[in-house]
Amino acid sequence: MAPPRLTRVISAVNIGSFRISAIIAGITETGELMVLGSAHRAAQGVKRGYVTDMSAATYAVRDAIERAEKQAQTNVGPVLIATAGAGLVSQVAQVEIEIGGRRIEQDDIDHLLVAGREVIQPDGRMVLHAQPAHYTLDGAHGVANPKGLHAERLGVDIHVMLADGAPIRNLTESVQQAHLAVEAVVGSPIAAGLACLTPEERDLGVALVEFGADVTNVSVHAGGMLLGLASIPLGSADITDAVASHFGIRRFQAERLKCVNGSALASPADHRELITINGPGEETTGPLARHADEQNRIPRAELVSVITGQLGRIMEDVNRALKSLGFTGQRGQQVVFTGGGAELVGLADYAQAALGKPVRIGRPAQLPGLPEAYVRPGFATLAGMVLFAAADPVDIRAVGPRYRAGEQSGGMGLLSRIYRAVLEYF
Repeated sequence: MAPPRLTRVISAVNIGSFRISAIIAGITETGELMVLGSAHRAAQGVKRGYVTDMSAATYAVRDAIERAEKQAQTNVGPVLIATAGAGLVSQVAQVEIEIGGRRIEQDDIDHLLVAGREVIQPDGRMVLHAQPAHYTLDGAHGVANPKGLHAERLGVDIHVMLADGAPIRNLTESVQQAHLAVEAVVGSPIAAGLACLTPEERDLGVALVEFGADVTNVSVHAGGMLLGLASIPLGSADITDAVASHFGIRRFQAERLKCVNGSALASPADHRELITINGPGEETTGPLARHADEQNRIPRAELVSVITGQLGRIMEDVNRALKSLGFTGQRGQQVVFTGGGAELVGLADYAQAALGKPVRIGRPAQLPGLPEAYVRPGFATLAGMVLFAAADPVDIRAVGPRYRAGEQSGGMGLLSRIYRAVLEYF
């Protein structure tokens, strides 16, 4: 049977602090989304979402893409990249125009979206997204498509995501130096939300906690859009560092102990269970870890205690972020954890007790062709980028006269616009 014919190929790279992952997907003639290839490798040159070593980051990006290309048996074109750092900020802008009671046409919607560009206030930051979330007719919310309806006034709520310009340019350049064109930069809270949250959750109200390696992003979704965002410069790598420091061992040993033997919940049997520091095939003649016996074993209870100690500090910050975002009362009922840190055993129960709210672990949907190993919280953003691109969301900067993506306010932005106008008209 011949393989389905593809009408579009989507390529994406998630540049994280722990791993760099790539995915190639295609959309068939029947509209089905299928994954053609995916790969990941250890991150290099990235810390807390910021590029700290350009050549190392470029090498890691190129390596991940080449692995995905080999599996997909195709070369990628322009790629989407995700960012979890870079000072992400979320805003909701509102704009209304007079309709006069007549039927709404597509030109009216375009005019509204063009008018919406004027209410965006980047304050020197880079605009990553400017998407209409939903429309209002005479103040009534929840209209998905107003075309063909009648109203006196037509309005729209626009979700805007901003980021610091320099970190985004560093991310973009690390990909471009790997001989890849950048199609767009996607804020990871948007991508992860598409992968892990149901449409009903995003409508009723839900908080998404992306528990990454170096950054934890807390975003609140309601009414079908992202309403607020807070970033915490801590993540699961800080738990690994706490384990490494406490026992005096190397980071890779601490990471293995955390993933294989660690837990967010203590058990009465933990005090009787001893776990070895050295893994299979490792030399046993090295120095003993602190608090270890003569066979280089430590009590599992002590490992769990170190993990929960650091985890408690992170949960305090998450709780403060939720309160600052107004995620309280009847509206603040469901919290979803995703990201690599959400794979820690017992995290959902621990977070539920710490936050006093129902908690579940968010995993991406099983896309056709996506390996089972990628249907995990740590790959939610990667899968979400494919869903984001496939949905082809409207961006108000693409309606009417072009608004340059990534354009900043300020004197230099004004000069560049004047320069472009001179080139275009003279």
